[in-house]
Amino acid sequence: MEQLDQLFSSAQQWLFEWLIEPLMFRVGLGQFLEDGYAASGWLLVGLLQIAVLVAIIGPLQRWRPVEPMTDRAAVRTDVLYTLIHRLGLFRVGLFFLVQPFTDAAFGALRVAGFRTFHLDQLWPGVTEVPLVSFALYLVVFDFVEYWLHRTQHRIEWWWQLHSLHHAQRQLTMWSDNRNHLLDDLLRDTLLVVLAQVIGVAPGQFVALVAITQLSESLQHANVRLWFGRIGERLWVSPRFHRLHHSVGVGHENAGWPQPALIQGRSPALGGHNFGVLLPWWDMLFGTANFERRWDPTGVRDQVEQGRDYGRGFWRQQWLGLKRLVGAA
Repeated sequence: MEQLDQLFSSAQQWLFEWLIEPLMFRVGLGQFLEDGYAASGWLLVGLLQIAVLVAIIGPLQRWRPVEPMTDRAAVRTDVLYTLIHRLGLFRVGLFFLVQPFTDAAFGALRVAGFRTFHLDQLWPGVTEVPLVSFALYLVVFDFVEYWLHRTQHRIEWWWQLHSLHHAQRQLTMWSDNRNHLLDDLLRDTLLVVLAQVIGVAPGQFVALVAITQLSESLQHANVRLWFGRIGERLWVSPRFHRLHHSVGVGHENAGWPQPALIQGRSPALGGHNFGVLLPWWDMLFGTANFERRWDPTGVRDQVEQGRDYGRGFWRQQWLGLKRLVGAA
């Protein structure tokens, strides 16, 4: 692990000195060099993720696809979403739009006497071990993300933004970042605040995000893959998550009538299989569905009523705003 960390640091230093630093001076952002160095880490992680997508997950899709690729234009739009998020463009926007406010808020709290709670100090000598603290943060983040995800399906106005993610009828490894920008802004801001509240170190936060994003890319892949009876209950698989995207089964929100009974039981209000990394929370709160099936994906009103969710990036963002205003 130490050798990998040194290798990553060396690559980050090279990327910063040869690309990020000269670019920042050219556009007049020399006062943000420290932040630019952090951004080079995110960029490097994104490049590594895209390499894994192309070299490993892509061949898996061609090996055992769930369905043929019939709408490559829709997939190309998802590629654009992936590049915007994984190469750091969205995170740059967060830095300028959100971070000044969160920094000011936490600074004011510290001045008032409030201190950050460090979760890794919960059990001195045990939770301070790097791998243990990382696992602890991963479980806590996944628990919070499970409930955020359920909230996206339960609150009508938030669903109108999040439904863009579910409107992809051609699910692939590129579909994870297919989200409305306001949806991402709200969710990521809450997660950044959580990271600061529980004292996640910057390096661990980058690793948490990287592992989560790679796993989510695999979950959305067009691959007929499951992890077996035991593995399905340890980590979210492409089969488990595809059911969450299935029309009329996995992502019904409170505004829709409940679909037909599944194996004699009524689906929980809001759908099934909300887990981001761990299916434990779905099992604990009664939203898990472990049926071994691969259904068509999409949104009910899109399929049954022909609602337009847009084709290109800007059209999708504009229609999402219109849905949001309509819900309000």
